[in-house]
Amino acid sequence: MEGGKWWRSRWREVVVLLLGLALSGAEGSIHEYNGGTFTPQMNAFFFHGGSEGIYASKGGNSSNGKSFIQFESITFRRTKNAAARHTEMEQRTGRIEAIIVEIKDREKIGGAYLNSDAICCTTELSKDGSCKRGEVIVRRNPDNREWPKRIPTFFSGADDEAKMATETVEIDHTGMYYLYFMFCEPQLQGTVIHGKTIWRNPTGYLPGKMVPLMSFYSFMSLAYLILGLIWFLQFVRFWKDILQLQYYITVVIALGMFEMALWYFEYANFNSTGIRPIGITVWAVTFTAVKKTVSRLLLLVVSMGYGVVRPTLGGITSRVSLLGFIYFVASETLELIENVGNIDDFSKKVRLFLVLPVAVLDACFILWIFSSLSRTLEKLQMRRSMAKLELYRKFTNSLAISVLLSIVWIGYELYFNASDPLSELWERAWLIPAFWSVLAYLLLLVICILWSPSQNPTRYAYSEETGDDFDDEESVALTSSASKASGDLESRAERKERRPAGPEHVFGPGEDLEEDKVA
Repeated sequence: MEGGKWWRSRWREVVVLLLGLALSGAEGSIHEYNGGTFTPQMNAFFFHGGSEGIYASKGGNSSNGKSFIQFESITFRRTKNAAARHTEMEQRTGRIEAIIVEIKDREKIGGAYLNSDAICCTTELSKDGSCKRGEVIVRRNPDNREWPKRIPTFFSGADDEAKMATETVEIDHTGMYYLYFMFCEPQLQGTVIHGKTIWRNPTGYLPGKMVPLMSFYSFMSLAYLILGLIWFLQFVRFWKDILQLQYYITVVIALGMFEMALWYFEYANFNSTGIRPIGITVWAVTFTAVKKTVSRLLLLVVSMGYGVVRPTLGGITSRVSLLGFIYFVASETLELIENVGNIDDFSKKVRLFLVLPVAVLDACFILWIFSSLSRTLEKLQMRRSMAKLELYRKFTNSLAISVLLSIVWIGYELYFNASDPLSELWERAWLIPAFWSVLAYLLLLVICILWSPSQNPTRYAYSEETGDDFDDEESVALTSSASKASGDLESRAERKERRPAGPEHVFGPGEDLEEDKVA
């Protein structure tokens, strides 16, 4: 019962997030605070204002090469009861500090160097002059006395609102930076924050760990373009001998080309404006989900021997289509939540709720693909179709290598995330998504090489006239009686009569009872 409540709760959170994303633009390097509350920790209260990897500013006086964190329209509102404790004559009646710290200097925040767990300076700690009572304990960097950065804002008199001055903090050292708004006075509990901060790298507003991805997507767009041109030339050259399967390979190449191009333009727009317009992002996400789905379906139908040992998928078409549809919905939802809006907008539990179905469906695809490959290889061995058997052995070996690499990389991802909870290795984080794009491209390249358009496609195509029992080029000479040969001819003629007219199609009405029974 409790499990059902948990799933319903997670589903409601997902629906609320999707509705919120549909009604608002997607924010990127502009971190907005709309009524955020402060969380108590030790003897302090804090609000996480954001964290990003930032490269050091480049030389010159031009603002184009500057890295900075800019505070705009930051407003703190305390409760009426907290404000009522003071009179108009009092000048400073509450202190809130914006603390910017490079993650490697995190131990400089708090009293660890004073052998204390306190974050705010206490009366005892202030006696030796190490800190000032009521302030966050900050130990300055000996190499740069201005860091960690501390920017105070004060409430005045009985006012219930305090405005932070617009300020820009330039970043002169490459690193992962965290921003916290903190206060030490318990009477300020219930204070909320409004406004926004703008984070910028030397080359634009793209977060540091995403900067290399823009160049990567540009490179992958070129790679898909080259593959597409070569495939298109072969396609046109042998267009009279094109197999149905090769049309689907063409679709996957086109989807990959558009996917990489859209992600490049989405990142380029993000880099120049600091925000991610929902339209471009949704298109890029949708192309990614469609391409991932179609790619997996292509691997599945190839593994089933479509166009080689069977002309259609027959009775399992509905199951293949259903798995593809479910995978598309799950993948699209996950990609939307991860890319439209700030990733910090949803909890780890909600992320698990979205990642888990995609992982399970990927496992279903892998199991189905390899079980289908096993049956296809068995059929080809029984029929002594040596050329086709060699083709599928090469495909199976390539697929097995890709799965092995995937497992190794998943292990590396788990290690990477477990050993880097604070994103100190942010400069290498772009390699995680880049690997999957490269692996998908290489696997598609293998399929293009194995099933490349040629002048003699019948060598690997399904042969209706012979029942595909043997290859034309590698058939074994048989010595049989005239009566047996006559019977074979009759049975072939009957099969040809029973088969419906018209072109074969992967989603056609053909039958494969053996596959239907074991799939």
